[in-house]
Amino acid sequence: MKKQSIIWAIVFAVVMLAWMHAGARPRVKSQVKPARSQQQTPATKTVRAYACPMHPEVKSTKRGKCPKCKMDLRPVSDATSSVSETVTVPVTPAAAIVAGTGLGPTKKLIIPDVEVLDQDGNARHFYSDLIKGKTVAINFIFTNCTTICPPLAATFARVQREMGDRVGKDVHFISISVDPLTDTPERLKAWGAKFKAGAGWTFVTGNKPEMDKLLNALGASVSRREDHTPSVIVANDRKDIWTRTYGLARTSQMVGLIQNVIEGKIDESPIKESVKP
Repeated sequence: MKKQSIIWAIVFAVVMLAWMHAGARPRVKSQVKPARSQQQTPATKTVRAYACPMHPEVKSTKRGKCPKCKMDLRPVSDATSSVSETVTVPVTPAAAIVAGTGLGPTKKLIIPDVEVLDQDGNARHFYSDLIKGKTVAINFIFTNCTTICPPLAATFARVQREMGDRVGKDVHFISISVDPLTDTPERLKAWGAKFKAGAGWTFVTGNKPEMDKLLNALGASVSRREDHTPSVIVANDRKDIWTRTYGLARTSQMVGLIQNVIEGKIDESPIKESVKP
């Protein structure tokens, strides 16, 4: 009887050990991996495009200068597309960029009568002394400029020769510095002499806060002096005619526009862009 009890005890112990061993095994969860999507997302890249603000047909994917007017190419937009695609970037027309208002006839500008200095160091009130009751042609320059400013001055010089003694009487030229911190009256006078500026051609500089007000009113305010555009304002203040044109236009076109503004008539279409004199 005692032997039989021992056997049953051994069997019971074996069963308990087997049961405990089975319970200690970790349960293996079934892992079902989701099937990979059959649709792959196409590789993309960001393409930055650059264009000339005056010649929108001049485009590039790299920084540089316009071969026509030597202005810095400016970023126009970021375009994201598939690698295999050709990116087409819309470019704002140059007329909508020039001085923020476009080329062609514009409403009369509200010009502050700020105190400025001419190339002889004389203090002038910009509106009352230089604009009021006159016909004027205004461009924007700085004396350290080596790109569009010399051609702008050269255009005025050619028009001055073409119009002769009418400059200073029927029309007055004004070149406004976009870098008044550098352009002293002496620097402006020396720069103007290179282009044989006559008595009817005034160069303007002054205190930066006052010049900033003036440039902003004329739609020529820029964060960097190099970013100013080759636009020219032609205005007959007495007859309330104001227009913007391309400052590198042909001499005959510029003379014709000025003549029309003097007479109080203005063509609704702006001068076509041209780099030839």
